[in-house]
Amino acid sequence: MIIDCHVHLNNYHDQIAISLDESLDNLQAAMADAGVGHAIVLTSYIVNPNRPSTAQVVRAVERVKNLSVVAGISYLHYKERDLREMADFLKDGLVVGLKLYPGYEPFYPHDPRLRVVYDLAEEFDVPVMIHSGDTYSPKGKLKYSHPLEVDEVAVDHPNVKFVICHLGNPWLVDCMEVVYKNKNVYTDFSGLVLGEFSEAFEDFMERQIEDAILYAGEPNYLLYGTDWPICSMRSYVEFVKQLKMTDEQKHQIMYENARRLFKLPLPPREAPSA
Repeated sequence: MIIDCHVHLNNYHDQIAISLDESLDNLQAAMADAGVGHAIVLTSYIVNPNRPSTAQVVRAVERVKNLSVVAGISYLHYKERDLREMADFLKDGLVVGLKLYPGYEPFYPHDPRLRVVYDLAEEFDVPVMIHSGDTYSPKGKLKYSHPLEVDEVAVDHPNVKFVICHLGNPWLVDCMEVVYKNKNVYTDFSGLVLGEFSEAFEDFMERQIEDAILYAGEPNYLLYGTDWPICSMRSYVEFVKQLKMTDEQKHQIMYENARRLFKLPLPPREAPSA
């Protein structure tokens, strides 16, 4: 089984109207096509006709056994009632993590306003995913999304687990230093490409990821994710198959690490034999 820890039900094509149910159907079709058994849906930091709220997504996937939800939080706009709603979702097991979007919004992960978010994550023992690296929108401000900014918050909140999204691309070495230094920090390699991998870019990223794993040691900190629908699920699976890693390492990255970190209701599975 493969767990994709980073997908969305957002509509990124404003000129085309796609309902939440249609997005959900498209996600299930993409998962079936790529052989993905479970996916974690990340909600957005904004809510509009193309970006459903966490409550809408929770209701849509509540009875879908192969999906879980991570709740996006807006640094600029969250209110006390939003945190109460998050706490209820966390208490009921309807949300398995929280997500922040520095770069898309102008804040650093160690901003004191976020202490209440990290306290919530610690109370319910769920990870906090943090956007890092390049932004899909050209209006993003990259100084806020550098992976080194996660180091401070990881040190100040040692009982909270953090996930640096997208390997901090293009700052992969900086990302891996933060991961190597802090045992409570993980990273996923979602969103490395728009659409499908080209052969040349696939070769380039293969070397980058292999070097990153070598830098930080055994990949029990690395999570498989795609950033679907921005990225192709099938293309990502094919990309990972080509990485020069053992079957056990691939099993860790594509299943076991996410299962344990997000405490998913899935059975532990042994790595396939060589």
